[in-house]
Amino acid sequence: LLIQTGLRRIILISLFESRCSAAWILFKIIKTTTVDTAVLKERQRQLMSKSLPKQKPIQGVKQVIVVASGKGGVGKSTTAVNLALGLMANDQSKSVGLLDADVFGPSIPKMMNLRGQPELGPHNLMIPLTNYGLPCMSMGFLVEDASPIVWRGLMVMSAIEKLLRQVEWRSLDYLVVDMPPGTGDVQLSITQNVPIAGAVIVSTPQDIALLDARRGAEMFKKVNVPVLGLVQNMSVFHCPKCLHQTHIFGSDGARQLADTLGVPVLGDVPLHLNIRETSDVGQPVVVSFPDSPEAQSYRNIASAVVQRLNKVGS
Repeated sequence: LLIQTGLRRIILISLFESRCSAAWILFKIIKTTTVDTAVLKERQRQLMSKSLPKQKPIQGVKQVIVVASGKGGVGKSTTAVNLALGLMANDQSKSVGLLDADVFGPSIPKMMNLRGQPELGPHNLMIPLTNYGLPCMSMGFLVEDASPIVWRGLMVMSAIEKLLRQVEWRSLDYLVVDMPPGTGDVQLSITQNVPIAGAVIVSTPQDIALLDARRGAEMFKKVNVPVLGLVQNMSVFHCPKCLHQTHIFGSDGARQLADTLGVPVLGDVPLHLNIRETSDVGQPVVVSFPDSPEAQSYRNIASAVVQRLNKVGS
């Protein structure tokens, strides 16, 4: 652009001083080339948009909330489960579903204490398994517990399509989707095929986790998915004996990242033995200890998510 601008100035000076016909021809060529380049870029943009899949809502689902993380091991699935249960606990008039989109490492069956294969309904759609009033669907229902899922990309995409389109969710106000960690094909496939109301990013305060969390947030922004905010998980450890508080993974790292991204922190979840034990036995803390501070932290996050959905959607 700078070269073209400089050439234009030289050519205009030449025209003014000598009215050189060659300079005039060169000026017209550069102008035409600039216009052609702009037209070409617009044409490429149109072709790219046509090649992307058309977003189609999931039948019966009003709003889809994805729970994501840049890396594994930060408590994403635990947050997704308790967020879904927290949405139900805060407003019993709302219907909520939970979809486990982590094909290679499905955690929802164990966390929700669900086993068995889903039955087919009258419309040849899979009927979700339900516990604690929360309908759930996961690849873990379709394969054996110890069976490794060794699939290539196309097989994974086909499985995701089935989980999205071949489940009879009936009528849901919210569908919480537990996404796999990272920013790969599954994330892109879901965001390009389904309109997402918002994304919740889960991270610990640790610097390494925050680096990946930022990548995840930036990915959602690129595909025009609103980032509702960050959940700072394992924010502080409360010693059960002396009640001393220790910031094992650092303090307020997620808050600093949220400020950088221009999104709020939806809430803090402590590193608590109660959360781990209840998740391992399939009795999430929101339903097994509803009056505990840990359960209240998830319910507060659920309230913040609803407020952000209303703000983003308005």
